[in-house]
Amino acid sequence: MADRAKKDQLFEQFARISKALSSPRRLELLDLLCQGERTVESLAREADLSIANASQHLQVLRAARLVETRKEEQYVYYRLADPTVGDFWLKLRDLARLRLAEMDQVVQDYFDGRQEMVSIDRDELLRRATAGEVTLLDVRPVEEYEAAHLPTAKSVPLEALPDLLDRLPRDQEIVAYCRGPYCVFATDAVEILRQHGFKASRFEEGVLEWRASGLPIEAGRPATV
Repeated sequence: MADRAKKDQLFEQFARISKALSSPRRLELLDLLCQGERTVESLAREADLSIANASQHLQVLRAARLVETRKEEQYVYYRLADPTVGDFWLKLRDLARLRLAEMDQVVQDYFDGRQEMVSIDRDELLRRATAGEVTLLDVRPVEEYEAAHLPTAKSVPLEALPDLLDRLPRDQEIVAYCRGPYCVFATDAVEILRQHGFKASRFEEGVLEWRASGLPIEAGRPATV
């Protein structure tokens, strides 16, 4: 009986993680935090939650030691507690795509059929970006770019793209990326670019996947076009 009780206690600790991740909203917040540190207000806005609701979800993640906080003046900032949390999120996504047949239809519906557009893979992007053969655009919000971005990438948030088209080169292919395979920002950016005559493609991965592959990541103030 003593051994049984000890084993139960052990698996209860594992269950703390699964319970914290049992909410789709908390998973979305975790996905956002994989892009970098954010305030509660910023996370609530991105996830379409009230500040109070977002705060409650974040406190659950914090209780499970998945996220940490710091306070600056009146703002509370959240971040991943450790890079392994981001690695776990990648594995969970991969597992869902592998084991759940419904995922393909959900992704199809979410992208409204647009995910079939031409994309560029990691090795090709790395080679061409290093050689200066493509213009790489990070179309996420500026704060996410500042937290971490791909080398050579320029910060052009999706909402600002239409006003910056005249600054983009027309003699070179443009590659847009965002938060990864389940983010539509890059897809929308490529559609805008193609509508205006640019040769453009989408990089399906993002900073999280790039870092997990052992490739270098940069951070700092935006390098705009």
